[in-house]
Parts: sequence; C-alpha cells; structure tokens
Amino acid sequence: MRKTLRWVLSLVVLIGAVGLGGAPAGAATEARTDIKDRILAVPGMSLIEEKPVDGYRFFVLGFEQPVDHRHPRKGTFTQRISILHKGENRPMVFFTSGYGLSEDPSRSEPTQMLDGNQVSMEYRFFEPSRPELADWSKLDIWQAASDQHRIFKALNRIYGANWISTGGSKGGMTATYYRRFYPQDMDGTVAYVAPNDVENDEDSAYYDFFANVGTQECRDRLNDVQHELFDRRDEMVSRLEKWAKDEGYTFELAGDADRAFEIVAQDLVWGFWQYHLLDECGDVPSKDAPTDELYEWADEIGGWDAGTDQGMLPYTPYYYQAGTQLGSPDYEEPLLDDVRKYPGINSPRTYVPRDIPMKYDGGRAMRDIDRWVKHRSSEMLFVNGENDPWSAEPFEVGRGAEDAHVYVAPGQNHGANIAKLAEDDRAAATRALMKWGGVDVEPGASVKRLTPYDKRLDKPQERHMTLRP
Repeated sequence: MRKTLRWVLSLVVLIGAVGLGGAPAGAATEARTDIKDRILAVPGMSLIEEKPVDGYRFFVLGFEQPVDHRHPRKGTFTQRISILHKGENRPMVFFTSGYGLSEDPSRSEPTQMLDGNQVSMEYRFFEPSRPELADWSKLDIWQAASDQHRIFKALNRIYGANWISTGGSKGGMTATYYRRFYPQDMDGTVAYVAPNDVENDEDSAYYDFFANVGTQECRDRLNDVQHELFDRRDEMVSRLEKWAKDEGYTFELAGDADRAFEIVAQDLVWGFWQYHLLDECGDVPSKDAPTDELYEWADEIGGWDAGTDQGMLPYTPYYYQAGTQLGSPDYEEPLLDDVRKYPGINSPRTYVPRDIPMKYDGGRAMRDIDRWVKHRSSEMLFVNGENDPWSAEPFEVGRGAEDAHVYVAPGQNHGANIAKLAEDDRAAATRALMKWGGVDVEPGASVKRLTPYDKRLDKPQERHMTLRP
C-alpha cells in the first residue's frame, strides 16, 4: 500500500510540474531550507542538541507526544528522539532499542547496509521520556507503537523514500509490535534476537536450550562454577555488602544483599550464553579458583549492580511491561535446587517499586502478536542467534505471511545479525532488505552493504545484563 501511494503521489507531482512548465512552486524554496529548520518546523518538535558527525548531520530532539493516544487532550510528555541525517532522498531506518536513547550518533546494521538516514526513539517511560505524573497503565505495546506512528507521520513529509523499522532484543520486539498495529507505515522490518513469549507459564524451551547449548564440557564447567558461587555464598555476600556500602548502592527492591546475590548469581549461566561465545568457555574459572576470582568473574558476566536499586530502577518500564504484557522466562536452573533460598525471586514484580500496580493480561497481547506474525505479516526479517537464550522462544512465520523470513546465525549469541549469518542466508537477507529499502539490485548480482565500516558509528548495541532482552 505504501509503495502504491508513493507512486501515485510521484505521478501527481510529475503531472503538476509538466503542466506548470517547471518545478512545483515551493520546491526550490524547500530545497534551500536547511534540514534542521525543516525538522524543527514539525509541530511539537524541539532541538536539544546538534553534534558534529563526518558525512552526516546529527540531532537530538524532543517530540511532544500524548500520554494516552486514545485521549490525546489529556496531557502530553516530551519523548526524546535523534536523527542521523544523510539526505532526504535516502532510505530512513527507524531504530529503537526498546529502552533509553543514546545521545551519541550510531548506525544500526540496516542503516549501514542501505546508506540511509536513521531516526532513533527512546521508549516511553524511560527517563527522561516519562510523563511528570506517570500513569503506568499507559505503558503498553499499543501506546508505544502509536508513539512510533506519530513520529513516522511527522517525518515522512521530509523523508519520503522507503522506511525500514528495526531493533535488537526488546527493540526487535518493539519493531514487530509496531508493524502489527501500523502495518502500512514501514516498507520492511528487521527484528534481531527478539523473544516471543507466547505462553508465559510454559518455559520448557529454556530448559531444553540449556540442556543442549554448546558442548557438554562447557555446560559442566559453567554449572560447576555457578554452584560453587552458591557454596561460597557467605563470602560472596560479605563482599557484596562491603562493595555496596563503599559505593553507595542499596537493596530495597531485592530486600537485602543476600537476595541480591541470588538474583544475580542464578543467572550467570544465562548471562554467559547471552553475551559470550563457545570458544570463550576456556576463560571460565574452575570451581577451585580463589573467591576473589569467582567474585570478579560473576561481576563481569552478570554485574553485581544488577541486584541493586540503582541497577534495577532505570529498567522499571521494561519490568513493568514484562509483568503486564510481554511475559518473561521463569527459568530456574535445577542444579541449584539444593542451594537456592528464594525460589521465584527473579520475577518482574521484584524489580518494580511496590507502589506501581501490576496485573498480567493473561497472555492476550502476545498471542495476538504471534498470530499476526505467523499469518498476516509481510516484509519481515527475524535474525536469531543459535546459542542465544533469548532465541529459545523465537518468532515464527507460517501460512499467510508474505515475504517474511526467519534466519539463525550459527554459533552466535545475543549479538547475532545479518553479517553473521551463513553465506546463503546472508545473501538472501541482504537482498530482501535492499528490496524493501528501495535499492535496485540486478537479478543474480551479489549484494553487500553500501557503506564501509566506521568504528565511530557502527558500535554494538548497548549491553543489558542478565534477564533483560
């Protein structure tokens, strides 16, 4: 539909130009207007900062959004976005991490491949994109998708070429939900390592994953060192308490340092596979290693701050959504049954302040998304990592889906992308993205990214510790 409308509009402009014997009135004026002025002419748009970037213009902006898109007159908040501008005639990639917004310029993989522009969005309710008086009931996937829809409508008059939505992990989930509610906005979507927790109470896929991932030797080494950490619990908690006191960390949400220890320590095997590769298993300390070495390794893999208030509170919006709509893995390593003291502590309710009410919707939202992806989606590309725990419950495309694809990167973790796919899959995925982005590719010709690697802009997505996608 978007392609048809664009073709019709182009034809109307062409006919108008021919009839007038020249360019449309105002076209020359528009071409002379600085891109910053055009962006700031959008109602509700404000400039926070412009930063210099070679080959681009980069703007950090505020955009006024309704707190409730169903009742837009009942209050607004300012949502942060950024625009990495290459040219109005280039494709636009709509990126979100599903979390906060980086104030530094970067290019997602589709932006690199298409040599495009990029607009990045901070997810609603992540600070500072939070209403002054936060009504948490307005934090749901439809409201967030409607944020994206309004941004698209506001910028599409400036950037009229093809649009691609993308994101990794929770950002990949966000890109998928956006397409479900506003399927005509984008010409294509690339969702990286996006989990699909359709049945929140059924988590056997995670148990199967951890029973088979990597090699038996690596699994045994990880399980042994994790269990040893619990065997030395008193020593670990003592260190954790001293560190927290010295650094000013607190444990009100977890309850105390002992509970915070368990929150982090029980997810260390998960954290290893999420961000490390099989060939790094040799770096895992033995269970006979000194306590200081084990403590430091656990901090590197899981981050002791993940059990503190300071580590949890910035992610309250994610945990709220996990406990109300998204679902979350209820995985507890069976080999820790003899040393675990707080079964069930690693649930969304633990991470959300008690004065914020939460009620799970029974899985309705995720079942709706799953049905749409399987049977009605189009121009969708899912990329998963073979050894990524979050890929244990992936999106699937089925009968009724059109031009929709799921690929798995061999041996890869939560950083899986198109570049890490097997050769044939990489070529097919690249060709699909180029087509959706409006880049002409000759039949049978090899396809590759349109930009060289830039170490300043092509950074890996921010790492989120342990049980956060």
